[in-house]
Amino acid sequence: MNEHAKPDAEIQPNRPAIAVQDAISPEELERLSESIVTALKTVFDPEIPADIYELGLIYRVDIDESRFVKIEMTLTAPGCPVAGDMPVWVENAVAAVPGVAGVEVNLVFDPPWDQSRMSDEARAALDMW
Repeated sequence: MNEHAKPDAEIQPNRPAIAVQDAISPEELERLSESIVTALKTVFDPEIPADIYELGLIYRVDIDESRFVKIEMTLTAPGCPVAGDMPVWVENAVAAVPGVAGVEVNLVFDPPWDQSRMSDEARAALDMW
């Protein structure tokens, strides 16, 4: 398996690692990646006026040669009231992307989420400068 993912040390805030098998063309990978990010940006924590992508809650997106997508995500806090619902929202949003064969979403809490993972867009929406 030849994946093209950045080592964890190179991952920038709010830029999850995206790994893919070589069987997908660069053009298809770009289209899928952009569409998946667009889908992720439709998912919001009901208590926070910023989407989960801009909040930096998506840690990793893997796309295999069959276009099955595995996502590692976290929550702003382990006791988040929508902890049971949010992974399903993410799965449904990404599964609706044309060309995606299936989706698996896993919640992870290591490393724990902190505000350094938020994009400038999320910081502006939350007035957190």
